[in-house]
Amino acid sequence: MMWKGRFSEQTAELVVKYTESISYDRRLYAYDIAGSIAHARAQVGAGTLSQDEFELIEAGLLSIKESIEAGEFTWSKELEDVHMNIESELTKRIGPVGAKLHAARSRNDQVATDTRLYTREACEVILDELKNLQTALVEKATEYQEVVMPGYTHLQRGQPVSMAHHLLAYVEMLERDAQRLAQAKTRLNISPLGSGALAGSTICLDREQVAHELGFDSVSQNSMDAIADRDYILEVLFDISLIGAHLSRLSEDLILWSSAEFGFVVLADAHTTGSSLMPQKKNPDIAEITRGKTGRLYGNLMAVLTAVKGLPLTYNRDLQEDKEPLFDAVDTIVMALAVNAEQMRGMTVMKERCLIAASDSMLLATDLADYLVREGVAFRDAHEIVGSAVAIAIEQGIELSSLPQTTWAELHPVLDKDLSFIFNLKAALEARDNPGAPAPKQVAIQLARWQTALSE
Repeated sequence: MMWKGRFSEQTAELVVKYTESISYDRRLYAYDIAGSIAHARAQVGAGTLSQDEFELIEAGLLSIKESIEAGEFTWSKELEDVHMNIESELTKRIGPVGAKLHAARSRNDQVATDTRLYTREACEVILDELKNLQTALVEKATEYQEVVMPGYTHLQRGQPVSMAHHLLAYVEMLERDAQRLAQAKTRLNISPLGSGALAGSTICLDREQVAHELGFDSVSQNSMDAIADRDYILEVLFDISLIGAHLSRLSEDLILWSSAEFGFVVLADAHTTGSSLMPQKKNPDIAEITRGKTGRLYGNLMAVLTAVKGLPLTYNRDLQEDKEPLFDAVDTIVMALAVNAEQMRGMTVMKERCLIAASDSMLLATDLADYLVREGVAFRDAHEIVGSAVAIAIEQGIELSSLPQTTWAELHPVLDKDLSFIFNLKAALEARDNPGAPAPKQVAIQLARWQTALSE
């Protein structure tokens, strides 16, 4: 028992089971060992370790790392966490010198350091997976650059867009996700090591040296804040939650598009499942599970937000509850991004089905209103005129473009002409030529931009 000087009896077995974290925080071992080596090196400078003692500690810690990675290390719940398991084993392996390692350090600044190192690396992994999915979306958008489909609002057909334009919308979302995560990575890259339990230590180590060795940009400026701070975890959990929201929206589109009612895409057999009862079924399980896991990501964020909301400074054991949500969120989003990229690369777009849907002349009703505006009609009047034409077409059960010219003439004199130039899908798309719009020229510019950006 690490605090046996103060306590006269062993911790109850049930308490050990309830409070241990080694069952999940053991995954921090590499960061814990790296932090301990940097801390021990700084102790040499402070005069609390000799160079020989440091080298013995370093060798011992590296041998423990090898044992862990070889699956030969035995973890003990009685030692509570990854820190004490490693420190205890170090003392077993190198003798009393191992007991010197913890001078000028608390498990409070130790765990804060470990989780920052873990979270920093997790951000890098997620950023790589974001780029992978963006690349898959751009590849698919390029492959089907000429495919025209309806764009929707309220899940009702609105105006024509291209499949490429639609997919690139998700590339933009993921880019904002990447920017947020990169900014969070910068903000978290501050070393708390040297803050001790809450008020530093009378043994003053070279914190800048330790920070530099561990790849931190700077050191924390307030020891109490450094120990209590979990903002960096919350920020990354929020960023992950928003990535999940974007993946969920993409999933919803894929679920709709792959249904018989839409039929815009076919997902690969490798990325779908069948039914145990209905032989004809092909289910978009990746998309559905992704949509479901987004709620799990939200839950991880809420769990940590709730854990920290009423905590006084500095460390409270409640903060032990930050790790499982963090680990789960990182594991979940990394897998979700990877499998969605693979699914996207295997997807086939049904060009003709998309074109048939996009050829509904109702999608060009707004174009007709715009034409009236260009001819001097106030937009609200133009909106009403075209709305009346739509109502007549629906009542007669015909396409908007099939209304007779006499009807158009009755609606407004400007419309008393052949309006086929309005109901030209290719021309309608080309006319949407503002930056950011779905004109083929603009889509080509965006595809080229993303191809260049993602290749860097």
